[in-house]
Amino acid sequence: MGNEMKKTLGKAAKKVLEHTPEPIKEEIKDKVKEKAKEKFVDSIQDKAEDATDNLKEATEEKAEQFEDKAEEGKEKAQDALLSVRDKVGKVVEAGEDFQDKVSSTKDDEDDRKIKGVKSIKSYTDMKGASNVKSSKNIKSSNDIKTMGS
Repeated sequence: MGNEMKKTLGKAAKKVLEHTPEPIKEEIKDKVKEKAKEKFVDSIQDKAEDATDNLKEATEEKAEQFEDKAEEGKEKAQDALLSVRDKVGKVVEAGEDFQDKVSSTKDDEDDRKIKGVKSIKSYTDMKGASNVKSSKNIKSSNDIKTMGS
């Protein structure tokens, strides 16, 4: 409606109100109060519903963001753990190789490996004058076996 129409209706309502009897005026005031209360309550309820809807949407959005971040964090943690596992595996393998090289005491293995403390000869293992072969211990041609014998 236009402003002129509102003004005209407002003036007409005032004139009608002036010429109405008192009991009817009281009844009209009560009805206007009731309508104002209803409109106020409806307005508050609409605002509360809007706020509830907004809160629900925001909560759902944040929950989705949280789930995305949690999944991303989980993937990063798994990647980091796999990387650490690979690195530890390489270290273990290198340690085992090193240990094999250091602890090798077998004579038939590669001489390039480091010998342990047990494989070093002591002074008691060295031959003395009594262990050297004499002319009595040397084999002669008679001691050699032939095919026929």
